[in-house]
Order: sequence, then C-alpha cells, then structure tokens
Amino acid sequence: MPVFHHRRLHLPIAAAAVLILMPLLAPRPAAAVDLELVLAVDASTSVDYREFNLQMAGYAAAFRDRDFIAALETFAGGGLAVCLLLWAGPQQSRVAIDWSIVRDGPTSTAFAETIDVTPRAVAGGSTALGDALDHAVELVRGNAVEGRRRVIDVSGDGRANDGGSVAEARARAERLGIAVNGLAILNEEPELARYYAIAVITGPAAFVETAEDYDDFAASIRRKLIREVRGVPVAAAPRSGRAPPAGPTLVAASVPGVAAAADAVDP
Repeated sequence: MPVFHHRRLHLPIAAAAVLILMPLLAPRPAAAVDLELVLAVDASTSVDYREFNLQMAGYAAAFRDRDFIAALETFAGGGLAVCLLLWAGPQQSRVAIDWSIVRDGPTSTAFAETIDVTPRAVAGGSTALGDALDHAVELVRGNAVEGRRRVIDVSGDGRANDGGSVAEARARAERLGIAVNGLAILNEEPELARYYAIAVITGPAAFVETAEDYDDFAASIRRKLIREVRGVPVAAAPRSGRAPPAGPTLVAASVPGVAAAADAVDP
C-alpha cells in the first residue's frame, strides 16, 4: 500500500493562514484629529448629587450648543477625540465615557446623549487632584489617536487634600506637551481660581475659567470648551457666527514665579 506524507502541505497552509491574518494582527494607524481632550470631572465628597448632575448637564448642553458646534466645524476641521474621567480620591478615578470622535453636529449631539445617560461611577472621596491629572495623562498617552493638540480640562471646587503631588503631575503633563486648563467652581473656596492658575494649569495658552457656583457651571463650561476647540484666544479668533459671551478667565501659565508658588501650595 502506498504511503502518503502530508507534512509538506502544512507549511503552505500555515503560510496562507499567516497572510490572511496579517491585516488583522497589524497595528492600526492612529486616528488623526485636531484635538485630544480629557474632561476630568470632580466627583469628590464635596460634590453632592445635585451638583454632580448640574456638571453633567452642563457638559451635555455644551456639546449640543450651536456655537460650540460651529467652533468645532470651523476651527477643528479634523475633529476632536474626547473622553470623560470622573475623579475623587487616590485610585478612585474612573473613565465614565471612553474615547469618542466628535467632528460635527450629529457626532457632537451623540456624545451629549451619552453624557445624558452616564451614571456617577465615583460616589465621593477626597480631592486627589494630582492622581486625577496623572490618570488623565495616561489616557492621552495610551489612546489610539494622534492629535495636533492635547488638552486636559479639569474642573473642581476645592484644592487637593490627598494623593500624589499636583506639581509633579503637572510637570509630567508639561514634559509630554499636554496642556492643562482649569475650571474653578468658587462656591466653597472663593480664591480657588488663583490656586488653579498657580498650581494646576500648564501650557503656552493655558487658562482658568471660573463658575460662581454649580448653577453657573453650564455657562462656564460652554465658554471653556469653545475656547479649547478654537485653540486661540477668543479675541483673536476670526469673526464667524456669534462669539461666546465674555466670562471671567485667568491666564497664568506664564506668570513669573509660578514654579515657586506651585511648590508652596502643593499638598
């Protein structure tokens, strides 16, 4: 009886399988966008559920806002990649909405609808602002996106009182070319904007927006997001459509002595 040897068939079959799988195994090219944006939202104990809901409603309203969408389509033609991070104490920060691409009105509205149904995954804790910045930096570093600009948008109503160094986290962001902008909610600490300006924000055009309280949050985050999407000071932007209302902002990234002052206020 003749003996058939089948081993030689295995190599061509294996090679063919590799060729078929190669497109699936090859790393996918990074999505190109104009802006990578982390929305870091305070969910610490100082933020009750009403205040948390006002924050989330403010973000959702901003992504539905016609001036925000106009700025997105005019100034960020490549769109933006955005995720939403809830933060409180050490090791408590959670990604509530993973990276999403927003390029126009429909995708911006879809992101707003996602915010509408996003629960509070972090229910209180201390204020570990340095840890939150570190987590946000890692989110930017580890995403599958290539943005022309990279920004962390952090909001809160108090100074860091726990966790890692804010100054060190801020310096890591700066070394990686990631800007940090702040929204200081002043209902509990009227001087919080100064702390954010000295100790938190970084980047050539970094700025602090303020909200008098949580009822004022929606208007403030709208101004802030439009400014971040435009990537230039509002006064220097081309006049197309209605400009966002002027709001209280404090730019302090280039204030002399910021480094020394930041060391003084860092927990």
